[in-house]
Amino acid sequence: MGGDPAAKLLALGAAQAWRRGVRGPVVFTNGVFDVLHRGHVALLVAARAEGAALVVGLNSDASVRRIKGPQRPLNAERDRAYVLGALACVDAVVLFGEDTPAALVAALEPDVLVKGADYAPDAIVGADVVTARGGRVVRVPLEPGFSTTGLIARMRGGAA
Repeated sequence: MGGDPAAKLLALGAAQAWRRGVRGPVVFTNGVFDVLHRGHVALLVAARAEGAALVVGLNSDASVRRIKGPQRPLNAERDRAYVLGALACVDAVVLFGEDTPAALVAALEPDVLVKGADYAPDAIVGADVVTARGGRVVRVPLEPGFSTTGLIARMRGGAA
């Protein structure tokens, strides 16, 4: 996909075609990634280490507003996708407008699904789809002290 981070942002059909062309396990993770921090990057690096390629499901602006409230996201979806695309560990980014990535996981059929260890195994959306196909679910330990909510609170002069 070249050196242009924007080129890693794929529509669903293009992502499905890309996925079929990957040799080796495809890893999926998802999130808002509004203010990218060390905790995000550590999760993405760990996710990429689980397979041959990493695709990141990125919540659209509309879904972020529904989930996080009207003040979020701070960064627009295309800007968040660009930043993710600039990371060497990220091979593709796909926007999704639903509140969960369930439909995206079903459409992309990843071999490995990665989430942070703050998610209980039975709360990981798409885990059932991945494991039913013989795939794996991996929970990555969080980097202590890193959260977007905490960063925003500190920027606004509040307690973290």
